[in-house]
Amino acid sequence: MQTPNPTAGAAVIPTAAPSWLERFFKLEANGTSVRTELLAGLTTFLTMAYIIFVNPTILGDAGMPKGAVFVATCLIAALGTLIMGLYANFPVATAPGMGLNAYFAYVVVLGMGYKWQVALGAVFISGCLFLAVTLFRLRELIIRGIPHSLRTGITVGIGMFLAIISLKSAGIVAASKATYVTLGDLHHPSVVLAVIGFFTIVVLDCLKVRGAILIGILGVTVLSFFFSGNQFSGVFDMPPSIAPTFLQLDIQGALGVGVFNIILVFFLVELFDATGTLMAVAKRAGLLVEGKVDRMNKALLADSAAIFAGSLLGTSSTTAYIESASGVQAGGRTGLTAVAVAVLFLACLFIAPLAGAVPAYATAPALLYVACLMLRELTELNWDETTEVVPAAVTALVMPLTYSIANGLAFGFITYAVLKLFTGKGREAHPMVWIIAAVFLVRFIYV
Repeated sequence: MQTPNPTAGAAVIPTAAPSWLERFFKLEANGTSVRTELLAGLTTFLTMAYIIFVNPTILGDAGMPKGAVFVATCLIAALGTLIMGLYANFPVATAPGMGLNAYFAYVVVLGMGYKWQVALGAVFISGCLFLAVTLFRLRELIIRGIPHSLRTGITVGIGMFLAIISLKSAGIVAASKATYVTLGDLHHPSVVLAVIGFFTIVVLDCLKVRGAILIGILGVTVLSFFFSGNQFSGVFDMPPSIAPTFLQLDIQGALGVGVFNIILVFFLVELFDATGTLMAVAKRAGLLVEGKVDRMNKALLADSAAIFAGSLLGTSSTTAYIESASGVQAGGRTGLTAVAVAVLFLACLFIAPLAGAVPAYATAPALLYVACLMLRELTELNWDETTEVVPAAVTALVMPLTYSIANGLAFGFITYAVLKLFTGKGREAHPMVWIIAAVFLVRFIYV
């Protein structure tokens, strides 16, 4: 997911609002107004709307019907964000998570050979687990049990995993029998357009242009009609049918022994991603009180429910988006911001022809930019403590080099446990680390 460069927020002057809006969202108590909240919602939407083009492309590679995935993406983004706004009164938007959709498509389906219906079943089960640990207040306990260095390594590893996927989709990286990977054909029109798109996104974002990623994707798509033989079939139309993915999950298949580690990966990444994002956005919005977030429990439940519902509609795991920070920076403080985002996602249902015309090399620059931004987490590692930094590095390196987030997690946890054990620092490792490391070790030995 992208870490935005938000524009400086102007001072908020509360204005008169309908009494029911004031009572429901507590606008005045949060120092905001209807106009400010709506503008904040538009800002958040523009920074994350790229997902309606990227998600169908990625899951389409797994054999899922792109039209149905497009509808599922818009619906779950709207539904999850609406719950976040109305139930939790939180200015955070949700949508299918970057990294998790790549794991779903390129590892679980294309790499391991499972059907996408089984992968959806695994998402459903992980969502149920996620909802259970949230209801029983175990989420925070688990998060505290995983060392910060490994959480950092997971984020960086997913970023590197997205990078290699994006470079392959753009044609910049190609397969080689001699060296495994090599440079692609830089003279091909799609490669040139992808490079143009990448620089466009980075420059616009540096200039703090709202919706930089979306502009880059649409810009490359328009150029593809002229230079790469892409066919333009219009912009507006009625939404495609969601029937090909709706309730198509295979829960029984996902309960098979071989899928256990897949469910574990979905669960762990969802756990770190969503919780970290909610805390980060809450901090920027000034909603943190003595390290705790007012309304956080409701926000966590809303986030958990979105994963559950997304698997039923037909998309990979949903998560809170860090792009919500851009709306917060624009003044968003309540759930009215999220409601505005939800309405805009529903409106996107009617641009299916445009979404279907977006080629993979148009979304590749967005993936690469998001990947670059995720590498910033490396600065948070304590490079003087080998037993912390080496497991994080192993986690990050194994993910792209084995084309598997699951392998990266497994090697990272096992490395952390082994190094702590044999350096006399075993007490520094939380029991949760030993449990997860043991599970992955048993998987390598017997599976």
